[in-house]
Amino acid sequence: MVFDVHVLGTASARPSSKRQVSGSIIKCDDGNVVIDAGEGFQTRFAAQRKNLKNFEKGTTLKTAKIDVVCLTHGHLDHTWGLLPWLQSMSLDNRGNPLLIIGPTSKEVFDSLITQQEIPDEAPSAELARQYRYWQSLGGNHESMSYPIRWVLGDIENDRWLEFDTQQDSVHQLQSMPQPSNWKNNRICPLLTNHSVPSCAWMVESKSKSGTFNRMMAAEHRLNVEQKGQLASGQDVEMDDGTRLLATDFRGEPRDGLRVIISGDTAELSPGISNIDGCDLLIHEATFVEDASKWADEFLHCTATGAARTAIQCGAKHLAITHYSSRIKDSGEPLRETQSILQESSISCSALSDGDRIIVENDGQIIHLFWNGTGWSR
Repeated sequence: MVFDVHVLGTASARPSSKRQVSGSIIKCDDGNVVIDAGEGFQTRFAAQRKNLKNFEKGTTLKTAKIDVVCLTHGHLDHTWGLLPWLQSMSLDNRGNPLLIIGPTSKEVFDSLITQQEIPDEAPSAELARQYRYWQSLGGNHESMSYPIRWVLGDIENDRWLEFDTQQDSVHQLQSMPQPSNWKNNRICPLLTNHSVPSCAWMVESKSKSGTFNRMMAAEHRLNVEQKGQLASGQDVEMDDGTRLLATDFRGEPRDGLRVIISGDTAELSPGISNIDGCDLLIHEATFVEDASKWADEFLHCTATGAARTAIQCGAKHLAITHYSSRIKDSGEPLRETQSILQESSISCSALSDGDRIIVENDGQIIHLFWNGTGWSR
């Protein structure tokens, strides 16, 4: 297993008895990533951990292993559960640093970096406003048991800044930071199209070298040191002057795997559409086709729009989520998605709260459906 994605909310702005607002976790071998943390996130996270303990022995979600929170935008159904959860982790004496990162606009970035006030015309859901509000309510170095890095990015221009809560200042970074101590995976923002600055987040594993050909090494009667050199990528010169190339002893390299979670966006957003292939795309499908005018007006997506986006970015599997409260049964948007994808090789599924999607090393996708007493395929 490379990725284990836990979906803790599939509602859009309004939660219901069966669906909570946005919040997901991507578990990888380096650590855990939270994508959005809407209202009640810590309660849903605790419930998922309890369900794993009761019904999936050997699989855990450790709070201490959460290294980064990636926010897709500033609407409260994606952010308003963050501060209470941060404070609960402090009460539990968390010590590990936490990176919190999200998008802002060019105008707000310019104002912040020159130590000016956030422009009045910036939307109320601007993440910079929330960052400062959360910091004033205790989300700062002095109040927490662990260090927090508050980072915002002008995604379109690849510019990044960080809030220094000790000095009450803002400074520009040379590049977007990655979670500390990560070696095999990285996070990447993808520009999306919504009514406020927004992005999707991609978690990507590094490509891997091809399998070392032990049979070929045995045929050349290589010793341990020579095999070690070739395995590490160094050529070996034999006693007779023959040069063995390390590349000849490796199979074809394996591409890294990619998981993308969209947040709120209109269909065919530029960042997702320009990606050259992904293994799993979790994309909003707020509206069905009969309500497409609302999708256009509010820069959301229909189920068919999510399917067209999946085709454009070369996704292998599409999972739809973020349903309007008007959608009572996810079967309807799923059928619309399937109608667009029927001529493609893309598989698809509809998410419910508590579901998990496993992405295996070989790219195989396994959707595990939460049924109340465990997960089933």
